[in-house]
Amino acid sequence: MKAKVYVTLKKSIADPQGTAIKGMLNKIGFSRVEDVRIGKLIELDLGNVEKENAEAQLTEMCEKLLANTVIEEYRFELEK
Repeated sequence: MKAKVYVTLKKSIADPQGTAIKGMLNKIGFSRVEDVRIGKLIELDLGNVEKENAEAQLTEMCEKLLANTVIEEYRFELEK
C-alpha cells in the first residue's frame, strides 16, 4: 500500500517562505494571489498492509517523526 503524507504549518503559525513566494508572484504579475503556504509531501510504500493498520502506522509516524505537531498539521492519503 502506498501513502502520501502532507505536512503544513498550522494556520496560526507565520509562514515566511510562503510570504516571500507570494510577494514574488505578485511582483511578476500574479497580483490576484492572496496567500501562499508552503508544506511538504512525503511518499511512502508501506508494503502489504491492511488499511486500518496502515492508518495507525502513519499516524504514529507523523506524531513521532514526520510532523512537528506543535507547529504543523498533517493528513495522509492511502492508495493500493
